[in-house]
Amino acid sequence: MDTEHTDVDAQALDAYSRVVTGVAASLLPSVAALSVRGPRGAGAGSAVTFTDDGFLLTNAHVVQHASGGEATFADGTDARFDVVGADPLSDLAVVRVHHAGGPAAPLGDADTLVIGQLVVAVGNPMGLAGSVTAGVVSGLGRSLPARDGRHVRVIDSVIQTDAALNPGNSGGALANSAGTVVGINTAVAGYGLGLAVPINTTTRQIIGDLVATGRVRRAWLGVAGVPVPLPPPLATRLHQKIGLRVVEVVPDSPAGTAGIYLGDILVTAGGHPTQDVQSLQRLMLGQTIGTRLPLTVLRRNALVDVIATPTELQ
Repeated sequence: MDTEHTDVDAQALDAYSRVVTGVAASLLPSVAALSVRGPRGAGAGSAVTFTDDGFLLTNAHVVQHASGGEATFADGTDARFDVVGADPLSDLAVVRVHHAGGPAAPLGDADTLVIGQLVVAVGNPMGLAGSVTAGVVSGLGRSLPARDGRHVRVIDSVIQTDAALNPGNSGGALANSAGTVVGINTAVAGYGLGLAVPINTTTRQIIGDLVATGRVRRAWLGVAGVPVPLPPPLATRLHQKIGLRVVEVVPDSPAGTAGIYLGDILVTAGGHPTQDVQSLQRLMLGQTIGTRLPLTVLRRNALVDVIATPTELQ
């Protein structure tokens, strides 16, 4: 027997176990099991406490069409909760318990994650409180379509992990090895595959809006595009390889009024490169409504600057 390798393997397993048990110990008190009753029947999921005054973060699809329910914490404490606000287009929701629940879990930044990094999922699968699984980040930058009525949006920068997830994990925490929450588990994509909505600058703004007003205001430009390569000389000059070719302009929309035409290639918006649909979506939040948004398009081999004023998405 190769005792040297056996010892190394044992030490590695020991270190792995210490990380997972440490994350579990720090986060389990902050994660609640949600029992939801609404007009479409009963449902269940998980939620993560993120403030000291009882606000919890979960998925919009966990609490959809419901006004409240009951939260059960790891120590057996039960508390009624109200739905503060839900945003189906990001699949995030905020609820608030009626009296003190668990301690606030620290929120991190999913943009710092790398492929292969250890992550730990803490949730409430199938009503079993305190479930912990571990795995690695197996994909970053994934996209997940979300729908709210007739509006469809792509949730960008979704985290893909091989940490085992079950239906009740929705709304639970995905944490890094330091016990910092970097995502909210949102879906079971297939055997051995789970997805989580990232905690980053964009979703922090969405969470802040839900806490403050119970809803997320979004801006509307009225344009649709697909990524296309920029001409090599321009790509070299701008240090940008991709733009968005305009394939639809809604009549009388802010984009149409500004003078955006079919076939234009959108190069920048608000001074930021538009290399994919998500890069444009990130700008379409509340603070953009009613403001002057500078756009640069490539039209007949010439760069053209226009100004659009996004309106509120209804």
